[in-house]
Amino acid sequence: MNYDSHQRAAEFHEMAAHAHRAAAAHHGKQDHFTGNEHSRQAMEHANKAHQATLQAFAESAELAKQHSK
Repeated sequence: MNYDSHQRAAEFHEMAAHAHRAAAAHHGKQDHFTGNEHSRQAMEHANKAHQATLQAFAESAELAKQHSK
């Protein structure tokens, strides 16, 4: 389960990075409407990535705590 939490967080980070790159490309082409939409998606993915990272960290800490007993 711990690996799955970290994998999920990594996937959200990748989606956020992809959306950031897409936003930058559209902004560079003066397509600000599409760029803004990609920026919004990037923010959503980044927030999900952050939450998933916090969850993965908490699960890892709990596992470490159980193993130290």
